[in-house]
Amino acid sequence: MLKEDLKNLIRKSNGREDSELVLKNCNIIDVFTSEIIKGDVAIEKGKIVGIGEYTGKKEIDLEGKYLAPGFIDSHVHIESSMSTPSQFARIIVPRGVTTIIADPHEIGNVKGLEGIRYIIEDSKNSPLDVYIMLPSCVPATSFENSGAILEAEDLKELIEEEKVIGLGEMMNYPGVINGDDKVIEKLILGRKKIIDGHGPMIDGKDLNAYAVSGIKTEHECSTVEEVKSRLRLGMYILLREGSAARNLAALIKAVNKDNLRRFLFCTDDKHPEDLIREGSIDFNIKLAIKEGINPIDAIRIATLNAAECYGLRNKGAIAPGYDGDLVVIDDLEAFNIEKVFKNGKLVGEHYKPLFQSDIYTPDYMKNTVNIGKIELKDIQIPMRSNKAHVISLRENSIVTEKVIREVKVKDGYFSYSNEDILKVVVVERHKKTGNIGVGLIENFKLKEGAIGSTIAHDSHNIIVIGDNDRDILLAIEELERIGGGITIVSNEKVIKSLPLEIGGIMTSRPVEETNNILKEMIEISYEELKINKDIDPFMTLSFMALPVIPKLKITDMGLFDVESFQFAQVSLDN
Repeated sequence: MLKEDLKNLIRKSNGREDSELVLKNCNIIDVFTSEIIKGDVAIEKGKIVGIGEYTGKKEIDLEGKYLAPGFIDSHVHIESSMSTPSQFARIIVPRGVTTIIADPHEIGNVKGLEGIRYIIEDSKNSPLDVYIMLPSCVPATSFENSGAILEAEDLKELIEEEKVIGLGEMMNYPGVINGDDKVIEKLILGRKKIIDGHGPMIDGKDLNAYAVSGIKTEHECSTVEEVKSRLRLGMYILLREGSAARNLAALIKAVNKDNLRRFLFCTDDKHPEDLIREGSIDFNIKLAIKEGINPIDAIRIATLNAAECYGLRNKGAIAPGYDGDLVVIDDLEAFNIEKVFKNGKLVGEHYKPLFQSDIYTPDYMKNTVNIGKIELKDIQIPMRSNKAHVISLRENSIVTEKVIREVKVKDGYFSYSNEDILKVVVVERHKKTGNIGVGLIENFKLKEGAIGSTIAHDSHNIIVIGDNDRDILLAIEELERIGGGITIVSNEKVIKSLPLEIGGIMTSRPVEETNNILKEMIEISYEELKINKDIDPFMTLSFMALPVIPKLKITDMGLFDVESFQFAQVSLDN
């Protein structure tokens, strides 16, 4: 800061000159002292300069409404919204979220460093502050093929970037505990800043080893005891409320006045419909209040705690010298957001954005489906008997069961029958390796068609489920034609597709438009293809290729038994 700039702030702060903007008659939420202070807030050059009685060149009378610091999402994958950072901002900023900590490991798995740089560049097209945690696990496992491999040497290129503040969730906790060289190199790189954890169910000395490596946060706790064990070791706990994983109500019971400062809020993965219907961190706050947390404490979790954990100076509070990121709330029970200011500028009102986002879709992020010619013979399953390993879906869960079923066999190959056993096919789509994994799945209940997607966590290959081979092949061809996305096929016709032109997992289309198309496709899936209504068809599909979630999954390399951590054969011997 230049000397004259600082002098200007001081003059405005002591009231010798009018500030650019003064918010009058506020009930100011002080997250330092848990007080509500009546007064004005003066803002100059995007910074708060004073609290008390002030006059401004522009004044807005808040008429006794509550004023909170801008909310911070402490861990989010923007890609789960299927939108670019700038379009994502148009949904969450009007809900009071002015800063996010993003882990771009989804696009990192598709495009490597180019994908991360894309997130950084497009984030400049909106008022949302986007800080980056470099993906620590690309690919997530060695049992699949992703579009990139990111080692410590690769990540060094970005670690000093202004918006890069640390190393993203360390999912490879066995690698940490066992001292894997490549993992250790990444941890040493991340220790310069902050490292996020992802270590569910680790305990005892293994948990000590995980903590001593430098990992400071955890968002994968499922029980209060897990929360307490990590708090005792000095870790921060991120209370998550996303689309698939909703842990806040269960874990908020661990929060008390003594440990309150060690909790943050995050959404992790939230899909378009839930963002539009529920919101973002504002929803976490509302739910915490509903569960009995004092409203000011809930706001502190969403603001000051997050800013201090991630070293975001001048964010997370309303005080002189802090950024003018402010949220106007009607009352602390209903918690309706009326206005949002970013750096002292009004950017949202009544849940509507007051800014436009430039579309940034560079050619290098498009046309990421790279496959060869696939024929019917390529997706056949040879059978040695009529018994097969089958992925069995659980309702409302991404965890599957490993079951053995009798299936129809014709000429030595699996043959479809009236039973609810379908083919699930994963095609490597990044480097044209020709890898195709084919397995069987039940309880999806699809009839007369196929659905497919290039959203397939974490490597994002093509994944298709269908009850006949011709529709499966057509779905694969359609996904290649549209450059990635989601599709529905029936009776050898494409019924509906949602193109996701950016890496096959995101689009620059407005979130509302994407959501409308997705809702229509879900309705078609249920009504025309008769898919099980107790599952979300596309979200469930996307997790069937993730070989770190029990029990049986499918990758481009084949059927994978997560419990034994090795590949399995579809066909059993007699």
